[in-house]
Amino acid sequence: MNNDIRVVVADDERMVRTALRAILDAEAGLRVVGEAATGAEAVSVVRELRPDVVLMDVRMPEIDGIRATEQILASLDTPPRIVVVTTFENDSYVYDALRAGAAGFLLKRAAAEDLVQAVRLIARSDSLLFPSAVRGLAAEYGRRQASAAPPWVARLTEREADVLRLMAAGLTNAEIAERLRVGPATAKTHVAAVLAKTGARDRTQAVIAAYESGFITPG
Repeated sequence: MNNDIRVVVADDERMVRTALRAILDAEAGLRVVGEAATGAEAVSVVRELRPDVVLMDVRMPEIDGIRATEQILASLDTPPRIVVVTTFENDSYVYDALRAGAAGFLLKRAAAEDLVQAVRLIARSDSLLFPSAVRGLAAEYGRRQASAAPPWVARLTEREADVLRLMAAGLTNAEIAERLRVGPATAKTHVAAVLAKTGARDRTQAVIAAYESGFITPG
């Protein structure tokens, strides 16, 4: 059985798609299975091919990467992990894409090894991709969304609150288990409880929820 990580690349620039394909296809265990030049095409291609990871340009014709992300996540029972690919790091479009359900983001100027590492990391789903960058975006834009604390904040146990803070710091399940001196299965259970209570799809959305609720404050 082939266990390659299957990737779809969505970008309106052919040169970018070609470069990303060349980098990923040269790596063992990674395989680009499809490309898309518009947001609408990305939705169609992903629905057809069911990849593990999508590299999604945030600005594309027809519909942008934000809307494409929303449509993909809403239409598939087991959607892929979506990584927004962008030119600018501190960008409200990127934050909106993360709020829409993207699991992380990657700069177009990133080195080839960083791209490969990001795809492998995001496919494992128990790590936050570039946690300091996600925290920076959440701190910058999450404050604008902040309102009264939602009910889930009060429902977190003390241990779950600790786990959410460690998730925001970028720790994996194994690292959380070590930090809290619990077993890996217990840490995984706590993480699952945090995701359920915050209504988050994954760690990235949980971190955004933590900032927007005021549970975590910048600084």
